[in-house]
Amino acid sequence: MRSLKLSFTRVVTVLAVSLLASGAGAQDRDQLLQDARSFREEANRVSAQRETDFRAADAATQTRLASEAEAENARLEGLVKTSTDTYSANDLRIQQLNAELRAKANELGLSEVFGLARQISADNTTEMAQSMINAQFAGQGSDRVEFFRDLSTATVNPTIADLEQLTFELQREITASGQVAKFSTNVVQPNGDLVNAEVVRIGPFTATTNGQFLSYLPNLARLSIMPRQLPPEFVATAAALEVASSGYLPAIVDPTRGVLTGLYVERPTWGERIHQGEEVGYIIIVVGSLGVLAFLVQLAYLIYARLGVSRQMRNLDKPRADNALGRVLLAFRSDAAHIEEDAEVAELRISEAVLKEIPALERFQAFLRLAVAAGPLLGLVGTVVGMIITFQSITESGSSDPKLMAAGIGQAMIATVLGLGIAVPLLFGGALLNSLSRSVVQVLDEQSAGLLADQLEKRRHA
Repeated sequence: MRSLKLSFTRVVTVLAVSLLASGAGAQDRDQLLQDARSFREEANRVSAQRETDFRAADAATQTRLASEAEAENARLEGLVKTSTDTYSANDLRIQQLNAELRAKANELGLSEVFGLARQISADNTTEMAQSMINAQFAGQGSDRVEFFRDLSTATVNPTIADLEQLTFELQREITASGQVAKFSTNVVQPNGDLVNAEVVRIGPFTATTNGQFLSYLPNLARLSIMPRQLPPEFVATAAALEVASSGYLPAIVDPTRGVLTGLYVERPTWGERIHQGEEVGYIIIVVGSLGVLAFLVQLAYLIYARLGVSRQMRNLDKPRADNALGRVLLAFRSDAAHIEEDAEVAELRISEAVLKEIPALERFQAFLRLAVAAGPLLGLVGTVVGMIITFQSITESGSSDPKLMAAGIGQAMIATVLGLGIAVPLLFGGALLNSLSRSVVQVLDEQSAGLLADQLEKRRHA
């Protein structure tokens, strides 16, 4: 039986090789068919020969061959059964070991080093992505933001290399947070261009270049020049820090890492606030400007008049026409010869001279009082207009969103502030002018009345 199997195998192999050779040689179909017939005839001949040999053998040989075949079959069946049992046992053991491995991994991932690494990565991913320190380390190795994000969401245990990189990145962030560093990088300009510039960074808080403050763009991992800059005094401080090489210098530090700076630069300027008040605000500004101008002119005149009166009081015997008291004294001397004959007329003449000086001394005070009264009223008008705009916005939008009402409320508040802003200073200015003018008029009244009394007394004694 074994020799029969081997012969059949050789025939099939020869047939396969012949078919391959026939296909490789690209023989025609008739040749292939002829070869197939030849192989079949050869196989039939071999089988018939073996069958004839088997029948020609004696009974003892047939029995021996059959026993050998059965023994070989039993051995092979035992071997197959043993191999199958071994495979099943190994497969079961592998499943048990995998289950233990997963249990250990989950235990370590939730409570031990690996779970702690994931938690640290998750806690620091957002802060790392918002840190302007990334602009300095960009291009130096792998993207550390992506590393933190991947590690925080990893489903497999991190490797030793991952843990080492996590420790390194955290240590580098901590160290850089306490440094004032100077480095070169591409900075996004307001028009969108990239320009290489030297940047001075104060920890993760602020960064400047050429006296201009920078903001960090997390999506691009780059620094950009802020469209609106901080006030000039802040810019001067930043410029001084950029050119310094050592020592202690004042600096601008934003502990919120750009949030306060962004809010600060969005604060409207005085010009924008006045423009927010619209027409009413400009009217208030015009009235206030005229009031301030009138106050300054009249203040200068009263100071000059008071100085002239003070000089004249030191020399009453020589009156001069360049001051109010001198002009009153000159008017008194012109009537001094007729004092005895008609004292009442002389007194009226002196009163007339004093009254002539009063309009110039009290000039613009009425306008200042008007401006003081009109300022709050104009502010009230602006407030009413702003509230009308606010209610209109609520009606049109159907919601009370503060952003929609901001314009109207801002106009209302700005108008009120402007009205009070001109009324309060002009109120104090008007009081100051009134006090100065009254002091000069009082001096004129006192001196004129005293001179008149002295002259009358002298005439009576004479």
